[in-house]
Amino acid sequence: MPTITDEEFGAIVVRRSTRATQVRLRVAPDGTLRASMPLYAPLFLLRRLVKSSRPQLRKMLEQASPVSEYTEGQQIGKSHTLVVRRDAARLEVKRAKQQIVVSLPAGKALVDTEVVRMIRDESIAALRLESKSYLPKRLSYLAKQHGYTYEKVRFSHASSRWGSCSSTGTISLNIALMKLPFELIDYVIIHELAHTVEMNHSTAFWARVAEGDSGYILHRRQLKKEVPSI
Repeated sequence: MPTITDEEFGAIVVRRSTRATQVRLRVAPDGTLRASMPLYAPLFLLRRLVKSSRPQLRKMLEQASPVSEYTEGQQIGKSHTLVVRRDAARLEVKRAKQQIVVSLPAGKALVDTEVVRMIRDESIAALRLESKSYLPKRLSYLAKQHGYTYEKVRFSHASSRWGSCSSTGTISLNIALMKLPFELIDYVIIHELAHTVEMNHSTAFWARVAEGDSGYILHRRQLKKEVPSI
């Protein structure tokens, strides 16, 4: 089936059908976006829909993401820790330096839907802060080290992908990368930098990845065990 590539949402698989009367987007079981279109509808209609519906699509992807479970003392990213204070006067979740502090009143628990949502919101803010501090510098360093150029870098979290590279050279990185070991972060960055030259997964592409990460086969296998959800 044909695909289009969006700089934020990555590859979107297109399915044409005689029964389709308009362009529709949905989230597939694997967390990617799928489009259904009438047989002869031009692809620019899909691109226009994606462009005009980004907030709704982000929400769809977030709702389709696995529900996170949080535990007391859990590490969030590279420098934040989840701290729980019980018997508080009211429910509150806030960041305080390197901590995400959860104040739980009597009758509330970490597994409660409301509490999970509040922790997730603060976790996203913490990971975005860490990402903006670390990832652009690491991307720039690895690009210079291996002779790559790119247009710009952007960050996302409403995605089933760790990263993507557009045809114009924009590299998108998921802030959930900060949950990963540093060697896997490097693998993802090298992977996307290789796409600035090879916009495919051909033999030539993987040869470029191997040049930047000699342990890429192991790192690729390890990454498949992780999920880019927060």
